[in-house]
Amino acid sequence: MTHIYRCEIRLQEATFFSSREISNTYYTEPLLGNYALAYAFGFVHSPYFNQGEIHYVKHLTALNKQGIYVTPGTIQGSPRFTFGQFNAQPDAYWFAFANNAIVSRPDGAWMEKAGPVWYAHQSGKRRKVGLENRPQHGRIRMLAIGNTAVCHIISRDPLTLPHYIRLGKFMSKARVIVTEQPVNIVQRQGQRLNSLLNPADLPADYHLSIFDLVTVPPVPLVRNVLLSGNFYGVGDQTYLPVGMRFGVELLPSLGWFAR
Repeated sequence: MTHIYRCEIRLQEATFFSSREISNTYYTEPLLGNYALAYAFGFVHSPYFNQGEIHYVKHLTALNKQGIYVTPGTIQGSPRFTFGQFNAQPDAYWFAFANNAIVSRPDGAWMEKAGPVWYAHQSGKRRKVGLENRPQHGRIRMLAIGNTAVCHIISRDPLTLPHYIRLGKFMSKARVIVTEQPVNIVQRQGQRLNSLLNPADLPADYHLSIFDLVTVPPVPLVRNVLLSGNFYGVGDQTYLPVGMRFGVELLPSLGWFAR
């Protein structure tokens, strides 16, 4: 038996995803990716310590085996944004800007600059200050408080879903209003779907012909799609393709080397 839950997600804090980076400005697109939502709802968990590994294939394949799928979150109405600035310099008595790093002085140490490289001398040891692949200052565009997005969760077994989740780089709080939907399978030809879909997750017999492409990592999304086939009819004129699953096996071909 299939269970479908409509989840209305109301942002209670400004929410940031780095969807696009232009110079020193970092933009959040008006959407919630379905990979991010799978983690936010607690279906899978990121390791506390990470050495740069990407775990999408392992984690989302496990959800496929459990028969759980989450659609992307579509913002309702016109999205609202808020802009902010950040500066990653440390709150220390002494610091310096280097190439791709902000150098601070540990307690009891003295600093040496040799060309473009900095070294810290402490307890008779000389340690090179490593480079950091992170922005040092810039501006960010975030989804503002009050935005509402809707996603659907499709599950083989009944689920108990949280009333609050956290989203984005800053783990921003959002309220979730969950409504279980009646399951009704219908066949439609040339059905227009206004909600966001992940094209990598569609069954092979659904062919995209007309759609709007939204380019975001790790997988581009589509909306305003024309599709023919079997659909779950949920709510008022909302249709979801039958058989969607996380198509993580396609990630390497899209340039994302998931491990």
